[in-house]
Amino acid sequence: MSAPLWLVVPAAGQGRRMGADRPKQYLALGGRPVLARTLARLHEAFPGARLCLCLDPQDARFDPAWVPFAHWRRVGGGAERVDSVANALAAIRAEAGDDDLVLVHDVARPCVTTADLRRLHAVLSADSVGGLLAAPVADTMKRDDGAGRVATTEPRAGLWHALTPQGFRYGLLRRALAAAREAGVTVTDEASAVEALGASPRLVAGRRDNLKITHPEDLALAELILAAQARQAPASVDTAPASAGPLER
Repeated sequence: MSAPLWLVVPAAGQGRRMGADRPKQYLALGGRPVLARTLARLHEAFPGARLCLCLDPQDARFDPAWVPFAHWRRVGGGAERVDSVANALAAIRAEAGDDDLVLVHDVARPCVTTADLRRLHAVLSADSVGGLLAAPVADTMKRDDGAGRVATTEPRAGLWHALTPQGFRYGLLRRALAAAREAGVTVTDEASAVEALGASPRLVAGRRDNLKITHPEDLALAELILAAQARQAPASVDTAPASAGPLER
């Protein structure tokens, strides 16, 4: 990597929808905490990156031994994901250049493949705006009427599931988050903040097994996905095929 690459991993959430006795990032996944597995997968793809790990200031479960990166820092997490990311950007302000690429990845997505990570980085390194891993919607989409019945069926053509990482230049992302906060705009991911500035992030097609652990059944599914990935040829999970170009839209 010729230019510094920053990784921001928000991990301050409580994961209440899991109904567990601890935040989901500390639940066991194949014998290791979800957080440790996610960081290990990121390190496989970007061993020289600089990590900002956003944790609840009162978090006493975290073990620094889970972090494989040589250059990393702990940053206080905020009430919402966007607050954690903003805190991370503020923490590296003195070191990061406006053109440095920042990849933000959900701690609850331990199944992202190194092939997808490297492909995203390759595409975004040459993109002036930035973008995100995403998957085209395959299911029929229904909109409810607010009372538990179908109001309409939405056309799925052109719809994508937003995944992570999402990556943008440091300066642009910082401006986008600050502008959204000042305008009172609710942003659920980094791309939506950049969109609010009038920019169009690039969609980079990613694998559908980039699962976000949100509900109790997701943990078992993630274990199955990791086991299946481990059985696949290394090239299909850990490295992109040499003959394949970026999968993007």
